[in-house]
Amino acid sequence: MEIALQAINLTKKYSDKVVAVDKLNLEIGKGEIFGLLGPNGAGKTTTGGMLTTRILPSSGSAYIGGIDVVKHPAEVKHEIGVVPQTNTLDRSLSVEQNLYFHGRYFGFSRSDSKMRTEDLLRQFRLSERADAPVMALSGGMAQRLMLARAVFHSPTVLILDEPTSGLDPQSRLALWDVLGELHSRGQTILLTTHYMEEADHLCQRLAIMDHGKILALGTPNQLKSNLGSGSTLWVEANRDSSTYIEKLQSQDLLSTKYSLRATGKGVTIIGNAITEIISTVTRTIESQGLSIVSLKVEEPTLETVFISLTGRDLRE
Repeated sequence: MEIALQAINLTKKYSDKVVAVDKLNLEIGKGEIFGLLGPNGAGKTTTGGMLTTRILPSSGSAYIGGIDVVKHPAEVKHEIGVVPQTNTLDRSLSVEQNLYFHGRYFGFSRSDSKMRTEDLLRQFRLSERADAPVMALSGGMAQRLMLARAVFHSPTVLILDEPTSGLDPQSRLALWDVLGELHSRGQTILLTTHYMEEADHLCQRLAIMDHGKILALGTPNQLKSNLGSGSTLWVEANRDSSTYIEKLQSQDLLSTKYSLRATGKGVTIIGNAITEIISTVTRTIESQGLSIVSLKVEEPTLETVFISLTGRDLRE
């Protein structure tokens, strides 16, 4: 796998007692969508700051497209495209001008910048708003424009900091489609987000970090399967669960490999390979002269993994 972004023991200390990022090691492959998740204060923003040359690391190193971030910051800026949380569009310029002058800033000729601007306006479905002031754009359009600006110079790595925060569901889905198109064209993307569904949908691999350290890394399915809690089977009968839970607990398979808990008329059964016991559970309940009212299998979610690793405490 060709490496687009690499961090080696990357560390940022603000004092002996305040370590924002602690010996972070990370590799992101070319063409990969990689998610960085963590609660507030986990170190995500500091990590992004070091990777984009805004924050100087205390120790360790980082490379974008093989270029040392600390030693060659000016060159690295040509290798990255950044979409921050806040709107950084030039309010004195139109939609088209925001793109055109960005191209000129990166050394494109007048004709090349004009051509690239027109292509991106079409790609990001902004052609009809080309002459509009950016203040007239909706939140979703503004995000698409910032994304178009970030990829104008074909960066090695596109870094997105919670790009769909505050967007309505339609705008969020539209942005997902745009990111999918960029990925299909081979764009490497580093995404930070608080939306677990977004990370699960978009990212090929994820890292969950807290207190400056990576706690877990893998594909979404790997992280969910490695949680250890397994899937959950929810079963409800037409009578109180006390009339049949003892019968379920007497089954050797259920009592040794699964966790059973009564919940009113229902029972929850937690464990791995949950689908293999559905017939045993339904047969056992029906043998008591009862009927199954509802049955549902719930797989582990990224939110479950996230809370399991980082806890439920509120962060400032």
